[in-house]
Amino acid sequence: MADEDKESKTQDPTQKRLDDALEKGDVAKSQEVNTWFVIAASTLLLSSFSGSIGSGILVPMRNLLMNMHEIRVDGPGLLSLTGQLEYVLIGALGVPLLLLLIAGVCGNLIQHRLVFSTQSISPKLSKISPAAGAARLFGKQAGANFLKGIFKIITVGIVMAVVLWPERHQLDALVRFDPVTLLGVAKTISVHLMGTVVAILAMVAVLDYLFQYRQWFERQKMSLQEVKEEYKQSEGDPHIKGRIRQIRFARMKKRMMAAVPTASVVITNPTHYAVALRYERGMPAPICVAKGVDVLAFKIREIATANNVPIVENVPLARALHASVEVDDEIPVEHYHAVAEVIGYVMRLRRGFSRA
Repeated sequence: MADEDKESKTQDPTQKRLDDALEKGDVAKSQEVNTWFVIAASTLLLSSFSGSIGSGILVPMRNLLMNMHEIRVDGPGLLSLTGQLEYVLIGALGVPLLLLLIAGVCGNLIQHRLVFSTQSISPKLSKISPAAGAARLFGKQAGANFLKGIFKIITVGIVMAVVLWPERHQLDALVRFDPVTLLGVAKTISVHLMGTVVAILAMVAVLDYLFQYRQWFERQKMSLQEVKEEYKQSEGDPHIKGRIRQIRFARMKKRMMAAVPTASVVITNPTHYAVALRYERGMPAPICVAKGVDVLAFKIREIATANNVPIVENVPLARALHASVEVDDEIPVEHYHAVAEVIGYVMRLRRGFSRA
């Protein structure tokens, strides 16, 4: 069943699916990127701040040893000494540790935006399921992690051999160096070694992120049914929307038919189009009270005839008005002259009938 579900998920995820995954804490994340940022920051600290860190610890500790005989070791004195040592360590190591913390956060932010979600740590039966555990142990992700681990061990071993082999004669002589010189040589070798490791791990981090992103994207893929269901949820059920359109059209049609008897004239095609206009003295422009095509046009003409509303045949004007004016709107300015001629003609007819 799981294989069938996986095979059915052939559609690329929608933006809503990706946003939902992000809100749940399901993001494309490579631990190798975080590791690279931390190791790179450690290399920078070792090369740039190791001297200040050592001085920050060395001077207070030297003073402590030189004045050891004056230090009280009773209860209050020991607590005071412990507090002073804590401040010394915080002062010396606080900034480097803060930089390492920032590097770890940057390793996450460069992969995805900040996410706060409790779903990833919420209790789930799948987390204690033997089958799910076996899938995690022997799945594609576990295989990739195993290969990464082997590659990193081999790579770091080769890097250490390449970096340290030319220094093998100097390493033999380190036992005769004084501590200050020994620390300087150790720092130089360590920085060289860590810099090379950082360069190698950069490639590992990039490849692993691409792999993790591909795995994450594959997990977000959707079946055709899921795409349809999401469309229904976001846009509404097409059947319901169609029914709403039908109801709106029926109401508009009923309102138009009720307004046809109030029209001053109906301009027709003569059979395909019908536009009913109402005009009274003092109005800035005639208003369209009803319009329609084919069956609806026939109904407009029928009601107009029953209520003695004049019907005037004007093919180009009927088509133009039907295309350019909506119900309850004034006619466009470009049709003023043509409509005025029609309404004037109708008024002259009415005056002629009234005299007769």
